[in-house]
Amino acid sequence: MSGSLFIGLMSGTSLDGVDAVLASFDARGLPTQLARVSVPFPDDLKHEMLALNSVGNNELARSALAANALARVYAAAVDQLLNLAGIQASEVLAIGAHGQTVRHSPAQGYTIQLNSPALLAELTGISVVADFRSRDVAAGGQGAPLVPVFHAGVFAAGHPRVVLNLGGIANITILRPGAEPLGFDTGPANVLMDMWCHMRTGHPFDADGAWGASGVVHARLLRHFLDAEPWFSLPAPKSTGRDLFHWSWLESRLTSVCAELNLASQPRAEDIQATLRALTAHCATDAIRNYAPDAQDVLVCGGGARNAALMQDLQALLPCPVLATDHAGISSQDVEALAFAWLAWAHRQGVAASKPAVTGARGPRILGACWPA
Repeated sequence: MSGSLFIGLMSGTSLDGVDAVLASFDARGLPTQLARVSVPFPDDLKHEMLALNSVGNNELARSALAANALARVYAAAVDQLLNLAGIQASEVLAIGAHGQTVRHSPAQGYTIQLNSPALLAELTGISVVADFRSRDVAAGGQGAPLVPVFHAGVFAAGHPRVVLNLGGIANITILRPGAEPLGFDTGPANVLMDMWCHMRTGHPFDADGAWGASGVVHARLLRHFLDAEPWFSLPAPKSTGRDLFHWSWLESRLTSVCAELNLASQPRAEDIQATLRALTAHCATDAIRNYAPDAQDVLVCGGGARNAALMQDLQALLPCPVLATDHAGISSQDVEALAFAWLAWAHRQGVAASKPAVTGARGPRILGACWPA
């Protein structure tokens, strides 16, 4: 088993912390999850990562320091994981580490994930596979989403199915028997809801979606969100991130809709939260209806799977069952970290994890680069 052990690390757009999994992979790349841990971001690192999503002073030095700080959080997660599993570092073949996206502009030919894989390899004594997006972008692709091929391996069924990942940004994978997987980003998932919740309540996210559930969807505001953003009408393949869906995006649309409706003040804060939840649900379900109308079920993973009101919205908008991936054998909170363990496995095996049907690249590509232990 020792030659098949990999670790996956994921810290997503929501910036709530690092999810880490240890898994073994068989010759077909199918995983057996052995252990998992979550490590929260220190507040100062979270604030700096958020700040680095926008133009600022001394960005080069600050980015390098933030990348080193992230590698230390990653290393702490790896240490906890190994201790929990009773595994030595020498038994792990590689770590798959995505890093933290601070810029994503495939149309201009670049994507930036802050990471320090050399430092992570030094701190853990384990080889690190990282920089997964840039090879696909170099081949003319979106560099995202990265996980549809993994989804095809673990979630494919004898019927058409969609896997919906609700992290900071939402993306779907479309799985049909005998066909290559399709996938693309559908828009914001938790990123705007988390931002608004923190701004209005001081809490980093809306636990279980309870605050938003206390509000009422503002139909005109929802329509404005959907109609005023050209990205939503772009055809797949497409990807997005905080480069587009940030505080200024939300603030400007709230201001313009208040002027349009001649409102003296904004709708109630909880109503805006409910409307942002509805935005996530409508973007995802519109994409599913347009690209996978034959789907017989939808499996949901990521933090949004814990938002009960969002899951209810999704089910109300779709004719097929909407279920957390737990029902298919993998915890909804571990799918992405497990995918990055698989991406490290795929890199070492020479398996192409990038497909033109997903990213629009000129051909399949082996993703990532390796920093040896």
